[in-house]
Amino acid sequence: DGCIKAVGQADVIRNQFSEATFERIIDCSGKCVLPGLVDAHTHPVWAGDRVHEFAMKLAGASYMEIHQAGGGIHFTVAHTREAPEQELLASFQRRLERMLRAGSTLVECKSGYGLDLETELKMLRVIECAKKSMGIGISSTYCGAHAVPKGKTATEATDDIVNNHIPKLKELKLCGEIHVDNIDVFCEKGVFDLESTRRILQAGKDIGLQINFHGDELHPMKSAELGAELGARAISHLEEVTDEGIVAMARAKCAAVLLPTTAYMLRLKQPQARKMLDEGVIVALGSDFNPNAYCFSMPMVMHLACVNMKMSMNEALAAATINAAYALGKSDTHGSLEVGKQGDLLIINSSRWEHLIYQFGGHEALINYVIVKGKVIYENERCETMSSY
Repeated sequence: DGCIKAVGQADVIRNQFSEATFERIIDCSGKCVLPGLVDAHTHPVWAGDRVHEFAMKLAGASYMEIHQAGGGIHFTVAHTREAPEQELLASFQRRLERMLRAGSTLVECKSGYGLDLETELKMLRVIECAKKSMGIGISSTYCGAHAVPKGKTATEATDDIVNNHIPKLKELKLCGEIHVDNIDVFCEKGVFDLESTRRILQAGKDIGLQINFHGDELHPMKSAELGAELGARAISHLEEVTDEGIVAMARAKCAAVLLPTTAYMLRLKQPQARKMLDEGVIVALGSDFNPNAYCFSMPMVMHLACVNMKMSMNEALAAATINAAYALGKSDTHGSLEVGKQGDLLIINSSRWEHLIYQFGGHEALINYVIVKGKVIYENERCETMSSY
């Protein structure tokens, strides 16, 4: 059934299963077995990269300056609206393959580059199709409130989402066409304010979606306080979260999904991981893979979390496994090696698991096997012939 049957000392396991037959036995002598990594925040369905904007950012342009000049999300929206569904699916599947090879076995995937109902549904259909055709686990998120569409005010966009988008999602969910897990809003100055965010998140919650949204990234918006009040499962970014917001999230058991790649690439203030951990917040990690933060690798995300956000390697590993699974409402089945949980694991070509974080960008020679539901879905032949050091 793809679930873990036993965990323990080698000799105990050998005795317990001495009569059993196996399709395959993997010799892990001198290697490490870890839970599959969980990427709690990605935007992986889109067309049209933004490599030209990287040069603008390096020259000093801010995220909002690029956004207001018609770049950023709007640039990607224009290309994604025009892209045929099959083209979006093909590029999405290639990206998922790269995430898998970097050790991710469960990934949160957002829509949000449509901003109109037709394109948002196109993106969600692409995510649904990948769920059925790919080995990797997917938690899907409707993020129609990723930006205010051109020609609309935030209030008009909110009305459209609450009155048209969400009822359509409910209809498609009931007839089994699309299964969306989470609802997301970009709560930010000049995008969706606190009241619009509240309306959209509540409407999503009312049709059974988990609240999992962008908050307090560029300006303190009291997003953390709002999320705690609404019973949000998780809030992402939080570079500008208030002390009161941190306390509220800890009390509400609302996970903080921190994105070290974003703070690094946009040269923002780093999220206060240490303060959150000290206050008892459940801290998770995500790659924030998108055209603005092009990173597939959770091992690199963990490295950045340790160096830039002062997390320990143990904390970073927990944040990229069990806590990230919690942020997606999946910690009862994913994120750790326990009897009864789904058999998602990595085998590392090293006797110390810490090499996965210590070696920045070294995962290509370190990850020997990626296993999902007890089946090997990626085997790295190079590990047999090369040392990982």
